[in-house]
Amino acid sequence: MLPLLVGLVVGVVGVAGLGGCARGSSASLERFTYAQLHMGSKARIVLYAEDERKARAAAGAAFARLAELDAALSDYRQDSEINRLCARGVGGAGVWTPVSDDLFRVLARADELAGLTMGAFDHTVGPLSALWREARRNGSLPPASELEDAMRRVGWRLVRLHPTRGRGGGEVMLEQDGMRIDFGAIGKGFGADEALRAMRGLGVERALVELGGDMAVGDPPPGESAWRIEIETGYGSGAGAGGRPVVLVANAGVATSGDTEQYIELGGVRYSHILDPRTGAGLTTRTAATVVAIDGATADALASAACVLGSERARELLEKIPGLGVRMMVDGVESRFGPEAHRIESTHENH
Repeated sequence: MLPLLVGLVVGVVGVAGLGGCARGSSASLERFTYAQLHMGSKARIVLYAEDERKARAAAGAAFARLAELDAALSDYRQDSEINRLCARGVGGAGVWTPVSDDLFRVLARADELAGLTMGAFDHTVGPLSALWREARRNGSLPPASELEDAMRRVGWRLVRLHPTRGRGGGEVMLEQDGMRIDFGAIGKGFGADEALRAMRGLGVERALVELGGDMAVGDPPPGESAWRIEIETGYGSGAGAGGRPVVLVANAGVATSGDTEQYIELGGVRYSHILDPRTGAGLTTRTAATVVAIDGATADALASAACVLGSERARELLEKIPGLGVRMMVDGVESRFGPEAHRIESTHENH
């Protein structure tokens, strides 16, 4: 995860097949695992291939794709394409700027998800992220005047997009001076999707990519109907039962967002690193959300948005989305909703 991610902050504690024997033509497949650092986090790949040569080629293609996206999307790299775009917006707001296909696709998907969540997910929170990062470093709340100034530069509707016909990419306009784009709640999910796509292009379909906790999974392990993924949220399973989510998925994305690791306590109030883009403040209710979605980018963004929305509002906006399953813990109270909620189970802590 990138520092001060407005998204997933709890990690995957286990990945395994569901048991049973391999069947049919998949019987000859071997399991391989690889790991490298990309996009500020550990990228882990689990795949099944006929031999090590094919496995190494697939993993190499996936890692190369992540390196490309790092150069485009990472806000911690001063030379990244997104930082260059935002730098041009300082004193130059209102100017159309050509961008790559990678950057345009992420911005377009972020725009869709921001609209879907009524701004609970907002990729323009960069100015707020910087303020709250400083607050955690200094142990003091951001000054009200600085929060007000940052809020003037936040708003997903302030990013205008114009696709290039017949070619990849497009043009982007930032309508407010000094805006900063933060892909913390969508970039790693998108990266995991693209890494999985790269392996599929080389014929490796049974694979899983985990990037800082966000996941994209392909076809299941040989002889299985799904991948079994255990997620450590730090909040148990509600109603005093104890446990952690176990997600059973194939060809989907999985993400968890919560505040167990990054927060600040001031004046007896616990402020999460997860920011509400509509108010500029860190969440003060202890919340975690695990989301299964059609892909990693969607799961990543909606996990963060669900925490901001709270369980009731999240259910109103998200429960009928095809392919979506959500499990939330808010102040110790569990809720589940969405067509795929049955894919998220709970196990006892000592399971």
